[in-house]
Amino acid sequence: MALFNFKRASAPANPATATAPQLASFLQDYSIEVMPRTAEKVENFRDLLPQRTRVYVAHIEGTPIEEMVATAKRLNGEGFDVMPHFPARIIKDRATLADWIAQYQGEADVKQALLLGGGVATPHGDFDNSMQLMETGLFDGFDRLHIAGHPEGNRDIDRDGGDKLVMEALKWKQAFSERSDAKMALATQFCFESGPVIKWADRLASEGINIPIHIGVAGPAKLQTLIKFAIACGVGPSLRVLQKRAMDVTKLLLPYEPTDFVTELAAHKAKHPDFGIQSVHFFPLGGIKTNANWAIENGGNAAIPASQS
Repeated sequence: MALFNFKRASAPANPATATAPQLASFLQDYSIEVMPRTAEKVENFRDLLPQRTRVYVAHIEGTPIEEMVATAKRLNGEGFDVMPHFPARIIKDRATLADWIAQYQGEADVKQALLLGGGVATPHGDFDNSMQLMETGLFDGFDRLHIAGHPEGNRDIDRDGGDKLVMEALKWKQAFSERSDAKMALATQFCFESGPVIKWADRLASEGINIPIHIGVAGPAKLQTLIKFAIACGVGPSLRVLQKRAMDVTKLLLPYEPTDFVTELAAHKAKHPDFGIQSVHFFPLGGIKTNANWAIENGGNAAIPASQS
């Protein structure tokens, strides 16, 4: 089946846009994701990121834990709050999990963690999901525990395309958040269209799930790069945004920027202060420096690099 249908589309309605102060407010305390190999390309994160930015260290299957810990140690040394990934399905057993935590805490003073399933089909050991990680008690004493959110569903969990199992898991995690001392948030997969995200966030609120949402945003990147990552990560309905861009020959070769998506959400947040999205989490698919520069250009005082503040 072809990914794109190049038939002429009708003109969309004009999106709501945020003012500069609204956009800066929405980008306040944004977070960003890195991997050891991408972090190596950055000479000094303080020239790019605001003070105390939360930096997620993504654990890609096959990456030695020593490389993950070294990256976390460097980021901590430069003054950033480090949040490593703990993907349940690639962690062999409780002893391995305890060892990872001990290394992160001992070497990089880590007090925050993102707990997630892990995206591999067959678990490598005893763990299958993030709830099992929480139940070990090994994260007791962490300041923050973030979990994965899926605005467009997750077929690894709900294979029929629905959201029954995902919603059941979120309700379990809501209950966990109410009995835990750790601050919790939902860090979502990246999306490209604001309408489905707003609908999803409102749905969670109606179900009694009030864990703050940190919405995933794909940073500036080439269109073909975004398509590759979107397919690999299971991004669903909002791929239509990339489809529309592919139909516009004048934009086909230009880098994608998340400006429309973020400003629409910022405008909605300004109009509805109780809206569940609390923060932005960037996936720098086109490079960390490129993403940080976009934030600097659009975030005002919220994005001033640490070295300049």
